[in-house]
Amino acid sequence: MEITTISRTEGKVPVKVFHLKGDLDMKSHQDLENRARDEFADGTRHAILDLKEVRYISSAGLRAIHSIFNFLREGDSSEVDALVHKGMRDGVYKSKHLKLANPSKSVLQVITMAGYDMFMDIHPDVESALRSF
Repeated sequence: MEITTISRTEGKVPVKVFHLKGDLDMKSHQDLENRARDEFADGTRHAILDLKEVRYISSAGLRAIHSIFNFLREGDSSEVDALVHKGMRDGVYKSKHLKLANPSKSVLQVITMAGYDMFMDIHPDVESALRSF
């Protein structure tokens, strides 16, 4: 997997869009997580993972997405763990910091089987993901 580009978009909030290509698996998950951490250290608090060109996602890829979800929440006083977990249990919480866009049918199947659709918005394209912030 490679990150083909990282773009910054200004809307209601500044958003970094990570355009991914290839397989998000044991060989590549750490690269994504490290790049996202670097962007977080530079002030990024809202991100979209564009999965349009991701062919396959493994459990390691899912862990990387979950890690990004967690550290983007850091410092947001409205994202207290207890409230987030309660919102997840009640089915009313969606991440306001991380959105997923353009997953293929097979990647979407893995994401939904893992239950990520229960706490993250999944959009058909980057534009609708941007509008959701």
